[in-house]
Amino acid sequence: MDTTPLRDAYRALLDAAATVAGSGGTSPIPPAGEWNADQILAHVALVNAATIAAASAVAAGTNTTYDNRIALDPWTIERVITLASGNAGLRERIRCQGDALCALGGPGLSEAELDTPVPTLLLSNGTVLVDQPLPLRDLITGLADVELPGHTQQLLALLPAGVGAGVTT
Repeated sequence: MDTTPLRDAYRALLDAAATVAGSGGTSPIPPAGEWNADQILAHVALVNAATIAAASAVAAGTNTTYDNRIALDPWTIERVITLASGNAGLRERIRCQGDALCALGGPGLSEAELDTPVPTLLLSNGTVLVDQPLPLRDLITGLADVELPGHTQQLLALLPAGVGAGVTT
């Protein structure tokens, strides 16, 4: 599996996160009902952890499921922010998780393992997006295609007007 798009998506997210962190405030105020930068990053770290857990279980030959509800839980998100010691720690955690997922998704898993169906429950804003088995590879490519770019845009939306013009996604 070519993990170049995944690496690129992580790079764009981390660049955006660094730009937001360097924009003058440690946690720019989000629009009503949206997460701040630290909450976005903690959510991504939780999604990454769940994806790594699923990939590791498949590699170990055990049954697994994928459920993103814990990555949406406000208490858990705040706990991850605390455990990572804030924004810089979250960015480092995500960088390391991205490296791990790229290693697993690339040479670390066989095509048969990547095609393993994983019972999946994905929610967003209280709406069920997926409630069916998905191949493990779709969970990994979904990070590159949807999850990370969406949160990159969410981070960039926190920037004051005119800041971050050089950030690419």
